[in-house]
Amino acid sequence: MDPFMQAAIEQAQQGLAEGGIPIGSVIVHQGRIIGRGHNRRVQEGSVIKHGEMDAFENAGRLPAQTYREAVLYTTLSPCAMCSGAILLYGITKVVIGENQTFMGEEQLLRTRGVAVEVLQDATCVALMQGFIARQPALWNEDIGE
Repeated sequence: MDPFMQAAIEQAQQGLAEGGIPIGSVIVHQGRIIGRGHNRRVQEGSVIKHGEMDAFENAGRLPAQTYREAVLYTTLSPCAMCSGAILLYGITKVVIGENQTFMGEEQLLRTRGVAVEVLQDATCVALMQGFIARQPALWNEDIGE
């Protein structure tokens, strides 16, 4: 398995272990992880701490060029908010663990020139399917339904 997707999965598992929603993300620049994150909405009572947003926050304030050269890995297809951040910071490639349990704004990303790769990783699918089955109300809250 790709070591960067594995790192994103580890972030998702950490979020689940903390009582949160199992979505993880890492931002990679020149073969090195510069930001790791997982969904912390439950843990921090946040409305915006999705996995991708947490990875951006943890990467911190970096030159725009660094983000333009980076690849974002996420265990789940990015929602409109996270896709907006991807576009805002000029990420040129996104690798998605799965989009079966939730289809985010992949088409928007593609139309704006972002390379989108979907792995349909069995671990990512199982994490989300299990969580949604156990916590449907929390999942629906996370995606704004």
